[in-house]
Amino acid sequence: MAIDFLAEANALHDELIERRRDFHQHPELAFEEHRTAGIVADELNGLGLEVQTGVGQTGVVGILEGAGDGPTVLYRADMDALPIQEENETDYVSRAAGVMHACGHDGHTAIALGIAKLLSNHRRALGGRVKFVFQPAEEQGRGAEYMIADGALEAPAPDYCLGIHLWNDLEVGKVSVVSGPTMSGAGVFEITITGVGGHGAMPHQTADPILCSAQVIVALQSIVSRNVDPLDLVVITIGTLHGGTARNIIPQTVAFSGSFRLFREETREMIKRRIREITEGVAGAMGCRADVNFGLGIGPVVNDAEVAGRAREVFAGLGDAVKLVEQPWMASEDVGLFMQRNPSAYLLVGSANHERDLDYPHHHPRFDIDEDVLPLSVGMMSALIADYLGPAG
Repeated sequence: MAIDFLAEANALHDELIERRRDFHQHPELAFEEHRTAGIVADELNGLGLEVQTGVGQTGVVGILEGAGDGPTVLYRADMDALPIQEENETDYVSRAAGVMHACGHDGHTAIALGIAKLLSNHRRALGGRVKFVFQPAEEQGRGAEYMIADGALEAPAPDYCLGIHLWNDLEVGKVSVVSGPTMSGAGVFEITITGVGGHGAMPHQTADPILCSAQVIVALQSIVSRNVDPLDLVVITIGTLHGGTARNIIPQTVAFSGSFRLFREETREMIKRRIREITEGVAGAMGCRADVNFGLGIGPVVNDAEVAGRAREVFAGLGDAVKLVEQPWMASEDVGLFMQRNPSAYLLVGSANHERDLDYPHHHPRFDIDEDVLPLSVGMMSALIADYLGPAG
């Protein structure tokens, strides 16, 4: 199609930045995205889309109908923020105490609205339809599940699923399009070590759960180095640790929690088994008891090779604006639930600018993005979706 989507997206540069900064100033946690969802629904209604609200609690679905026959392309964006106190000093810093957009979801939402605007301007020239899915609670790994349970993959069912994640490990202009696993699956666990408390001056009368927990935490890292194939990729992280009330008291219990990431789903049960075996074994050897509990897991995000190849072809036609790379990411995303039934691709779009100090990692209190990524993302994804939809005639 002879539409210059990049040029049209660049014309929205200031509008996209204004929208993203508004979302950034008003972040909302999982299943609390009422303001964000309201703005999204109003924007989509104003563009003439068929809109559903309250999907998966606070999710929004908007359907853009083309003027002819063609496939249904689902485009997904997440809306939720994180429980982090922002440390940036910009004029658009978060106004919500202890809450910030530290993973780019404010940009994702603004980009999806920009795509909806560009494509709605050309709906008479396009076939098929686009199903925009604005998802809550990605950071909890539950939003996709809730939206699907509420029918987000039905009426109409998508033929393809697309989406992007802004990525501060790559500079603006670089786009990672991977064939196969592009983001890891994840699992979560909580462990409680129960010992025998007592006086810090008389440790021989106790079974110290703090010392035991320290040994367990170190030993769990041996799963990656000694139980996982060196050619496989696995990460185990302990994220919380709680125990004790005073410096001279050996406590009765210590609790800690963590997560693991993996690209091969076949590895999941082995990791869970070794976490339990190591924890219970070390605890028993140190006179303590261990309780190990696992939460719901998320599968890896796996791109269809043909869809990824088509994305590379479309982006290559956009000239020097897009520099293609192939670099998977060990973080996890529940977008994979939308992608399981259809050929799909989830792309990582560089959002960092080292010269401007816009390269802090995701989930950091000083995370921010180079906002030039907004029109670039709108233009390239509009071009890719239009390529799938085809002309109306």
